[in-house]
Amino acid sequence: MTSAIILGSSRKNGDTRMLAEAVAAHTDAVIIDLLGKDIHHYDYEYRHMDDDFIPTIEQILPYDHLIFATPIYWYAMSGILKTFFDRMTDLIKVRKDLGYQLKGKTLSVISCASDETIPEGFEVPFRNTAEYLGMTYGSHVHGWVEEGNIPDSVAHLLATFAKNETTRA
Repeated sequence: MTSAIILGSSRKNGDTRMLAEAVAAHTDAVIIDLLGKDIHHYDYEYRHMDDDFIPTIEQILPYDHLIFATPIYWYAMSGILKTFFDRMTDLIKVRKDLGYQLKGKTLSVISCASDETIPEGFEVPFRNTAEYLGMTYGSHVHGWVEEGNIPDSVAHLLATFAKNETTRA
């Protein structure tokens, strides 16, 4: 199974990237960083069809497994990733040809925060989006960084996640 990690952090080389790179090191996954993309907010008149959203979708479509990596900001996914998720509406309204290609793929999540606490309901948007788009929800791994390093316990979780998620049949 081929995998793409879609990184949605406001910090180019932050803790979330560190976790994403740790997962990528155990897999064939490529990291696609949303921070460098010009992706506008969803609007009901679809005025932003010439931004980087559709090219980014076309970039990730060849992969079987989409792993969204996000810091937890205010109990939820990052704003960058939320904007990306909101724009998926374009795939069911305007570019259905691309939206249909998500069906059957697997969606998983890497989250990062300052400790092991995961807010109640954090996974709901990911699970429900996967279900709505006909994707399989894989799983969620949560980690953190201490003094610039991934703790051994988190490194083990990430390695196990990478092994389990990228070998799904």
